[in-house]
Amino acid sequence: MARPSISRRAEGGALPGARRLPRLRRVSDQQPDRQPDEARVIPLRPATVPAAAREPLWRHVLGDVLRRARLDQERTLKDVAEAARISMPYLSEVERGRKEASSEVLAAAAGALGLGLADLLALAQRELAERAVRRSARRSEGGMSASRRAVHPGSHRGEVRLAA
Repeated sequence: MARPSISRRAEGGALPGARRLPRLRRVSDQQPDRQPDEARVIPLRPATVPAAAREPLWRHVLGDVLRRARLDQERTLKDVAEAARISMPYLSEVERGRKEASSEVLAAAAGALGLGLADLLALAQRELAERAVRRSARRSEGGMSASRRAVHPGSHRGEVRLAA
């Protein structure tokens, strides 16, 4: 349906022959004792979990291990990237956990650092196990300080159980 041209409208902005609707009043004006309706708000995203309570992402763990190995050898990002035949920005993103590297890229980066892929994965597994121990200790001890946990007779520090 075509809209009428502006020139055919009356001076008040309404179309000729159009009637004005009565102004609606709010429910609270009509019934002062009634509360306005309120809808329950459902968030679009689930509430965020504190970073310490979340499981670490695999790419973050591998990136941390690669960066630590590179820094332990006092090598630059450029040096390792060239030796691995990976672009320096990409290796930087892998180290920061921003990219999910393929097994070929991980093997190349590990090789440039003098590690095998199995060595890299073993270091990452050790890092995951240590993080799991720290996380479970924080949860199970209910805020007990590290010094009290160390002398607490029921402490199970360092214990890792893997389900098969």
